[in-house]
Amino acid sequence: MKFTAYERSKQGTGASRRLRIAGRTPAIVYGGATPPQVVEIDHNALWHALKKEAFHSSVLTMEIGDTSSPVLLRDVQVHPFKQLILHVDFQRVDATTKLHMKVPLHFFGDENSPAIKTEGCIANHVISEIDVLCLPADLPEFIKVDLSGLKKGASLHLAEISLPKGVSVVKHGSDKNPVVVSVVAVAGAEPVAAVAEPAAEAAAKPAAKATAKPAEKANKK
Repeated sequence: MKFTAYERSKQGTGASRRLRIAGRTPAIVYGGATPPQVVEIDHNALWHALKKEAFHSSVLTMEIGDTSSPVLLRDVQVHPFKQLILHVDFQRVDATTKLHMKVPLHFFGDENSPAIKTEGCIANHVISEIDVLCLPADLPEFIKVDLSGLKKGASLHLAEISLPKGVSVVKHGSDKNPVVVSVVAVAGAEPVAAVAEPAAEAAAKPAAKATAKPAEKANKK
């Protein structure tokens, strides 16, 4: 994704306040051998960009005048109750240095799994994003997680997720293989097959009664 930034000459609390009143957001770009650079961004454009998942989890192209550089979004400061972005931090990206980033998980196929389709369960998403380590060129916008094989009483663990080439997981804490998706049985829910059988029997009974009536009339005659 691309976004436009503008050079900022004045710094300080007063200068930042005037920027926000003018519809601009103060920001800083740091990292690498180059000294930190203070910039400003159009607030409305930034507000809409922050609503996109890719703006948080992918390498961005920052354009300042005729130059462009790859950066990562690292921090966003938002006003506690106003729809106002106070400040944004970006980090410069080096193509030869590995990145430590949070990448969202996109789940699919759960409606086709035996647990959800026929066994009256739901898929509980315990983890929605994971920390990864990779080169900038290998950074995925998201990672797909196939849930079509979920079965009742089973769970999907982190080690079972297929990662893109060049991407490794950064694990935290003592649990090296945490649960990503757990299968939860819905209280009162019955398997699809068990529910279907009584319905089929109920449908067959009226038909049986209807065929029996002509025979009863013949006996009476």
